[in-house]
Amino acid sequence: MQAISIEQTHALHGVAATRALETTAAIGLPAHCLMQRAGASTASLALALAPHARRIWIACGSGNNGGDGLEAAARLHQAGRSVTVTWLGHPDSTPADARAAWQRALAAGVVFAPGPPTDLGPRDLCIDALLGIGLRAASARAPAPALRALLDHLRNSPATLLAVDMPSGLDADTGQYAAGFAPDSPPIAPCHTLSLLTLKPGLFTAQGRDASGSVWLDDLGCGALAPPATAQLGIDGPEQRANTRGNAQHASHKGSFGDVAVVGGEGLQARGMGMTGAAWLAAGAAVFGGAGRVMVSLLDDGLTLAPPWPELMLRRFDALRLPDLSVVCGCGGGEAVRAVLPAVLAQAPRLVLDADGLNAVAGDSALSTALRARAAAGQATVLTPHPLEAARLLHCTTSEVQADRLAAAQALAARYACTVVLKGSGSITATPGERPIVNPTGNARLATAGTGDVLAGLIGARLARGLAPHHAASDAAQAHGAAADRWPAHLALTASALAAMLQ
Repeated sequence: MQAISIEQTHALHGVAATRALETTAAIGLPAHCLMQRAGASTASLALALAPHARRIWIACGSGNNGGDGLEAAARLHQAGRSVTVTWLGHPDSTPADARAAWQRALAAGVVFAPGPPTDLGPRDLCIDALLGIGLRAASARAPAPALRALLDHLRNSPATLLAVDMPSGLDADTGQYAAGFAPDSPPIAPCHTLSLLTLKPGLFTAQGRDASGSVWLDDLGCGALAPPATAQLGIDGPEQRANTRGNAQHASHKGSFGDVAVVGGEGLQARGMGMTGAAWLAAGAAVFGGAGRVMVSLLDDGLTLAPPWPELMLRRFDALRLPDLSVVCGCGGGEAVRAVLPAVLAQAPRLVLDADGLNAVAGDSALSTALRARAAAGQATVLTPHPLEAARLLHCTTSEVQADRLAAAQALAARYACTVVLKGSGSITATPGERPIVNPTGNARLATAGTGDVLAGLIGARLARGLAPHHAASDAAQAHGAAADRWPAHLALTASALAAMLQ
């Protein structure tokens, strides 16, 4: 068993791959062996998480996830703990492995009750073994009242909560709750999830990060049999370190780190509103992210402003040598960005397209065609949509994007033949022919204006320094989130402060 650290890379497997692994592993093992291993692992983690618990309550469903909980109950009872089990199954209809686990729990003397003990406290433990990976959000029916009541007890208890395999009601592939399963409010106690056999993508994106809490993995001795991963959590620490200037040669000069041009920031005179801050933030992030030189082309010829950072250089758009630059286009670009996009798409060898640049492409078939043509010309492109922008690009709804973020990111990458960073909790980097990467860093402090512009600028700096788009985007997303994670929890985080923290 291992605690999942964001300092390491981890393979992620969807439900289908996990089921296939379970079937393959069971062929070479004695009957009930995998469930017994799962129960033993759950009991071991339970004792580690709540070593001084007076009460342990385990809510068990009628399937094999409930069987894992019943196995854990027997072992915890044998270890001298006060265990109460609420079981929704019936001996005549439950799967064979789970029925055998129920019999072992009975034989061990485990107490069964219709609900939790009334005196659970902060030092006690609740175990959610109701559903596991046996639920798909797209097709699940609303929970029966008895099941919903148990879920409410688990989430509202002051006791630490441990979910077996998945928090019940959460789709293991998408990280979305099925209708009627989402909690009414966040759990009031610490949450943990013990993922069995494999790590699932849904634990780390969409609603999964909040639901799962601290994640643990036990491959039940079957890791060597695992199929190819569906996706990947995070990037390697050594790869990140290789992108820092501390590893550069002493004879390096500013040209060694590439030139970035930020094109955006429609000004006051253009539309009666100012959006230049977005361009400045992206440019600042490119500077702090390690670019050699950063130029800013504001999309208002009549606007003259002093840069907020003296390292930044103002340039008219027609003065930019686009074929020599890594371009970040669209941040605060408004309607004015449409006029410059054809040239940017045709000439920039490395491009990060964000915000209004994405909206312009979504509404213009000619721009969409030009964007797709970049791959055939050997030009690198990274799109950085939030869910609404992704929906516009895919001509669907935001709900459809969020319903399966991994699939949406891959669909965008395929449609436009480029790298995509689908922003949100557990941002996803997808590139045709590459394994998708789910970002494990970041927190709700990033939910403020301008942080997306900072990410775009940081990706631009990574591209300018020679990283391939997939690695530039995933590395920048992880560094961007890690900077927010380092920010003091009691202080509000602004985008300009975030840009200055980057490296």
